Amino acid sequence: MTPRWRLLLLALALAALLPAVLRVALAMPEFGAPTAVLGQSVNALVPELRHVANMVAAVNFDLRGFDTLGEECMLLCAVTGATVLLRGARGERGDVRAGHLPGRPVIPRADATVLVCRVAATLTLLFGISVALHGMTTPGGGFQGGVIAASGLLLLYLGEGYAGWRTLVPSPVLAAMEGSGAVLFVLCAGLPLIAGHPALTNGLPLGEWKDLYSGGLMIAVNAAVALSVTGSFGLLLVEFLEETREPADAPASNEADHEDGTMRART
Repeated sequence: MTPRWRLLLLALALAALLPAVLRVALAMPEFGAPTAVLGQSVNALVPELRHVANMVAAVNFDLRGFDTLGEECMLLCAVTGATVLLRGARGERGDVRAGHLPGRPVIPRADATVLVCRVAATLTLLFGISVALHGMTTPGGGFQGGVIAASGLLLLYLGEGYAGWRTLVPSPVLAAMEGSGAVLFVLCAGLPLIAGHPALTNGLPLGEWKDLYSGGLMIAVNAAVALSVTGSFGLLLVEFLEETREPADAPASNEADHEDGTMRART
């Protein structure tokens, strides 16, 4: 596609979106107008209607859950686009090794580094799961817990090296988590529609106030978001770190061979 066609598509997109942007901007409250009325209404109604203590989760997964579904689809499309672009330029070869800059020494990992990364990765993963599970009762939820859990994968890479990390973190599993989370969210919204109710109608038992399993359908939506966010960020991490690799048949220095040998010996 030539630059002229790109500019033309950009102009058409701006022309299509500009009326909607102007309408939203003109409908916004005046500068300095009080906005606490909505928050006060949510705090007064949601505890009795949904039996949850986290008002932010109630807004994201119930009151405006359909908007959150759109955000989930945007995340899925963004990660898919980034993956396609990176793999399209790099390819999907499996015979790769660590890239190396000539003249730069490769320092083997110390055993203390490996131990600290293993412990920290385990604690980070458990903390992310805890944050996601307690989304209905305390600050947190699927978004925050998913990002925390995915960040633990980077600690595995730092401690185990590429070979061990790719064995522990297969990209098909992350892709399945991303897709299954999005499908579960769509089912939570679509099944009530098929039954003749509004999308995301909360028809499940609400549980008890401040209970881990309170919120009804919000529990399933929260789980869907946690799966999708963990898989999405983990998949992005895989693709970005794959950019540090080079084909195995490329000329290698002694330092690069020493690094790969160290990784194989440790794993």
